[in-house]
Amino acid sequence: MSPNFDFSNQVAFVTGAAGGLGLATARAFAEAGAAVALADVSEDAVREAADGLARAGHRAIGIRCDVADEAQVAAAVDRTVAELGRLDAAYNNAGLHAPSVETADALAEDFDRVIAINLRGVWLCMKHQLRHMRERGSGAIVNCSSQSGLAGIGGLGAYTASKHGVIGLTKAAALEYARRGIRINALCPGTADTPMVAKAMRDHPKEMQAVIDDIPMGRMGSSEEIASAVLWLCSPGAGFMIGQVVAPDGGYLAR
Repeated sequence: MSPNFDFSNQVAFVTGAAGGLGLATARAFAEAGAAVALADVSEDAVREAADGLARAGHRAIGIRCDVADEAQVAAAVDRTVAELGRLDAAYNNAGLHAPSVETADALAEDFDRVIAINLRGVWLCMKHQLRHMRERGSGAIVNCSSQSGLAGIGGLGAYTASKHGVIGLTKAAALEYARRGIRINALCPGTADTPMVAKAMRDHPKEMQAVIDDIPMGRMGSSEEIASAVLWLCSPGAGFMIGQVVAPDGGYLAR
């Protein structure tokens, strides 16, 4: 899918960009004309992803970054601006699941790790992206929540809490910068065909098939469909969107 957007002469920053929704979004930004910084905790994978975009004729850099580590986040954003010249758009996508377990049986270390990456990581990325964007008086940020940010899912307490938190962070920051030329919104993707979901399908085939069967459209979304929503939110076409939650989920939350 080739998005009909023009990001020529702009720079985009994408976390969790070594694969799945992050890589699809980085590729979409690149195909729309942007220079792209791909950030991911997997150094080899993110460099390979960036090299692939470069071989296709795009301007891209790969940066190893653990979004739970503020020093690494600050360095990644600073390097993006230093090497690519500016920062216009960001998709804070990095995240992970915890084991599906009843709350009474959950481990505190699993909860803490999910919150550190899915929630604190988004906050850290926004913090350092905004420091650059406010100097220019322009920019667009999309924070990746989930359909789990809008509905409770049993067995996924930590994940659900982290994704609800992303929406709260997004709304608060959006209000802070609404009159300063910076737009911040949240994306709540439904089940999409990504490596994370593929692993869940292998580990829990019956449960995951039930999830897919429950999607009104009767199928998972594609990474490209989710990426297209990110680009729209970062484009002038979404110029009046501030602090909103967009849910490309095949109708799951419409029931």
